[in-house]
Amino acid sequence: MSSDINEIKSNRDETVSVGEKLGYEKDSKERMPWEHYLEAYRNADPKEIAERLQLPYDEIRKCLQLSFLGTAYEISWPDFQVTHQEDGRSCHPLEEMIYARILTIRFLLSGAAVKGSGKMKTYREMPWGEVYLRQFDGRCIKRLAFSYGNRLADFRAIMEHLQAVPVEHGDAAYELEIYPGYRIQMILWEGDEEFPPSSQILFSDNFPVSFQAEDMAVMGDVIIGSLKAFGKAIL
Repeated sequence: MSSDINEIKSNRDETVSVGEKLGYEKDSKERMPWEHYLEAYRNADPKEIAERLQLPYDEIRKCLQLSFLGTAYEISWPDFQVTHQEDGRSCHPLEEMIYARILTIRFLLSGAAVKGSGKMKTYREMPWGEVYLRQFDGRCIKRLAFSYGNRLADFRAIMEHLQAVPVEHGDAAYELEIYPGYRIQMILWEGDEEFPPSSQILFSDNFPVSFQAEDMAVMGDVIIGSLKAFGKAIL
């Protein structure tokens, strides 16, 4: 992936998955890509990762330090063992969610530390905005609206637990940082008797430097799944 912001360039089968056809276990949808990226991570140079992403690296303990959704984690090399620094939060998705781990290992392998301009963009406005747009709309935009559009108090409680920053959009909106320098805004409009609830997700304009279309579709899914996990713990 390019490090210059100006040079930015499945669903499960209705009957049976490809993995099942090939005789893999039911978790193969997660296991196969995870094993692929873990092998690439083992072969990577952790000092190069730390320098490229401007992350602290403990060479003696062989641990990278990375913030994910506001929690500081240590990630060991070469085995990718994840531990959080105690922060009083109710759960820690990077230790518990396989898709969060896959997204993170991809970021470590090919991401870049590039600042955004301050502008926020919709998924459609990204260079590859039409790719996975329907999936993103269903898995992220509609899911966010369905989950919290009539539960704004719960949404606010979860976001405040995450120490997200309120922003002045919609009926409830917050900005949070998924990785250092990569910011996301989640916006809700409450439903009423005439109109259903609606939502929007905005991304800082540096996302295309480090993430591809499928990454960002997964990312929305991971964040909403994380909100659900936090909600179960605190509400």
